[in-house]
Amino acid sequence: MNIQEYFARISYNDSHKNTDLQTLKVIFQHHIQAIPFENLSMHCGETIELDLQATYEKIVRKKRGGWCLETNHLLFWALKELGYDICILGGNSYDPAEKAYTAEMNHILMKVVIKGNSYIVDAGFGGAYQAWEPLMLISGKDQPQIPGIFRFMEDNGTWYFEKVKRKHYIPEQSVPLTDTPEQGNIRKIYTFTLEPHHINDFQELNAYLQVSPDTILQKKSICSLQTTEGLYALVGWTFTEMKYNYKEDMDLVQITTLTDEEVEKTLKDKFSIVLGNKLTP
Repeated sequence: MNIQEYFARISYNDSHKNTDLQTLKVIFQHHIQAIPFENLSMHCGETIELDLQATYEKIVRKKRGGWCLETNHLLFWALKELGYDICILGGNSYDPAEKAYTAEMNHILMKVVIKGNSYIVDAGFGGAYQAWEPLMLISGKDQPQIPGIFRFMEDNGTWYFEKVKRKHYIPEQSVPLTDTPEQGNIRKIYTFTLEPHHINDFQELNAYLQVSPDTILQKKSICSLQTTEGLYALVGWTFTEMKYNYKEDMDLVQITTLTDEEVEKTLKDKFSIVLGNKLTP
């Protein structure tokens, strides 16, 4: 595994001599704009191994994406190689349908310490709740970014991560948005504690997510990628293009329903993904 090969994969050409916040920001942005959040392996009959070598082979060499366990694990490796003070944390994501956080840990994120300040680095949430920059770990402070305003709230050692939602402008709306978030303008994302974890703590989760029929990852084939203006998302046969802050506090959302042939073409054109096995959306 070679850091230069990883940099080529994410089109990063700048210096990486300094383990400072600015370098971290730029590497992070290149990572989320090059590596899709995707679970397509599950819908192609492929097994996902939670192993750094396998993840590197898949994402860097085969130019695929991955879900949080893969894409964040790869980023963790890269930042550690560069000398960042970094550790893995575990999160419990919020399920809007249940109006509750999951009982079991089901997300991986990272904490990086720079000059005594802690930052949360998470390249593996995907979609509209993906932050575009590392976030300072501080409770109750609004942290505006292009995708929206993020913030952490801390209560008795548990941290809550949330985003202030923006309105959607959907021209000639033909397909309604099915994921109608709960009322109000705050979207809860996940909770976590600062207890450090090892990647092996997630092996059971990695196996479970691939066989449990109840998870969203089993029910839907998902591929999303952050762009310079917003994001692309392909869920099943539905392709969504989002442009952030198209109008004042409003995101432009364009939704298209694709045919099987168009799914393959869209994966190639928009996400630079060519699958080895047949996808069943």
